[in-house]
Amino acid sequence: MEKKRVLFVSQEINPFLAKTELANFIRKVSQGIHDSGKEIRVFMPKFGAINERRHQLHEVIRLSGMNLIIDDHDHPLIIKVASVPSTRIQVYFIDNEEYFKRKSIDCEENGDACPDNDERSMFFCRGVMETVKKLGWKPDAIVCSGWMSTFMPLYIRDVFANEPHFNEAKLIYSVYEDVPNFKFSDRFIEKLKFDGFSPETILALDEGDLDAVRRHAMKLSDGLVFCTKDEEKNMKSLCDTLSCHQLEFNTEETPMKTLSDFVDKLVEEAVCSE
Repeated sequence: MEKKRVLFVSQEINPFLAKTELANFIRKVSQGIHDSGKEIRVFMPKFGAINERRHQLHEVIRLSGMNLIIDDHDHPLIIKVASVPSTRIQVYFIDNEEYFKRKSIDCEENGDACPDNDERSMFFCRGVMETVKKLGWKPDAIVCSGWMSTFMPLYIRDVFANEPHFNEAKLIYSVYEDVPNFKFSDRFIEKLKFDGFSPETILALDEGDLDAVRRHAMKLSDGLVFCTKDEEKNMKSLCDTLSCHQLEFNTEETPMKTLSDFVDKLVEEAVCSE
């Protein structure tokens, strides 16, 4: 039997950034899914805070060199790779000097949200999709974690809904508490239109902030994983209205096999419905 393929699209992973709850979650579950016999790929942005020399990052020339157009401007896509110590897990890094050279993940030095956060997330998600296609690797399930990955369900279910490389993949969205909400740029809607999002999606994102994108990503997902005990009230109330599969997951208490079985259930249901 062919191994199931799971793509992790994450804002961060231990040990490449500070040991946050999100970074630890992706580190543990990617290892657990790998150990369960599945084939995995892990992607994250190459933020400026990542020490390339210490973590032995190197550019993958055959995957780099493409330009992505965001808001009618070309942006070079650079792909780097490194291994998680003491494992066989490789992490692919989406890099671009304009978007990711800065050390901060979402804020400027004065504490304000980066004015191009919308473009950074869009570039990251688009970069993951183009690189996965270039690898010739078709995922059965895609696990999205952290606000940087929030556009992934929107691209897959809307702009690239007819893309055969992704249209059969089951989408799993990770829900966290304390995710900072911020307004995107004044031209956010224009950027969505340029990228080819449907009028329905644009209407759903009319508030122009991260929470609107998160809510829509959850609605488009096949499964939700609650990674903390106390999700934000507005997100939890939305989850209660959705009919998708949902899983409460605590990295300290929940066996890794639970998430692996959750992925299997979603993928197998898709096979049975064909």
